[in-house]
Amino acid sequence: MNSQPRAAINPPSVHLSEIDAHTFAAWLDAGTNGVVLVPVGAMEQHGPHVPLGTDALLSTSIAAAVAETTGALVAQPVTYGYKSQQKSGGGNHLPGTTSLDAATLIGLTRCLTTSLFTQGARHVVFINGHFENYQFLYEGIDLALNDLGISSGDDRSVLLLSYWDYVASETLETVYPEGFPGWEIEHGGVLETSLMLHLQPGLVDMDRSVDHPPAALPKFDRLPVVPSRTPATGCLSSPAGSDADKGKLLFDQVVDTLAQDIARELRLKR
Repeated sequence: MNSQPRAAINPPSVHLSEIDAHTFAAWLDAGTNGVVLVPVGAMEQHGPHVPLGTDALLSTSIAAAVAETTGALVAQPVTYGYKSQQKSGGGNHLPGTTSLDAATLIGLTRCLTTSLFTQGARHVVFINGHFENYQFLYEGIDLALNDLGISSGDDRSVLLLSYWDYVASETLETVYPEGFPGWEIEHGGVLETSLMLHLQPGLVDMDRSVDHPPAALPKFDRLPVVPSRTPATGCLSSPAGSDADKGKLLFDQVVDTLAQDIARELRLKR
């Protein structure tokens, strides 16, 4: 019996969509990493200056950069998400916002998790870029692990995170010199706009951005929503002050911290 270690496989791209099935199978069989990152976003309005696909574009870019430093691979992004809520995304009533219900997102997450493990992945990391998704991703993952019989003590695992949780306080102080308005209204504002200016400047039109006061929303949710409570732009805070340098600072710091955290948790060599 051959006891020699299997040769490491270095796919030509970190994106599964850009490599062939045989290369992926060989990468899994080599057993040198086995970590698959799944970016998750939404099709949601972000005001007149940045595109509907912002959430998935950002989570995919972050996932790709993390994969470059950790040896992971990146699955196709989930580009639709749970219903936009008025206090965090402007609301599901706004044009362009095209959403999944809870059962669909849970089922999709359950299927993706099950499929990746069945193919031979050792760890799956969901990198969330849409606030409203989180608990439904959690439920789908939990159901899939139960289906597969993966429990405490198994060396396989799933990590679930939202990229903005990795933004350091020092970074926020630089990006928001006049004070951070709070995550609850950071939608279409300086953070997302600056990241897009750094990563996808051709998709940003700052001439169409509007400087306005942050949204003043009640502490409760009212259904049906009161449309007039959402600023006319759809943004919950102003993008004024956004620039590519701030975006680069945010991106580099988040990628580095996130990659370190994943590598430490999953005992990966960087």
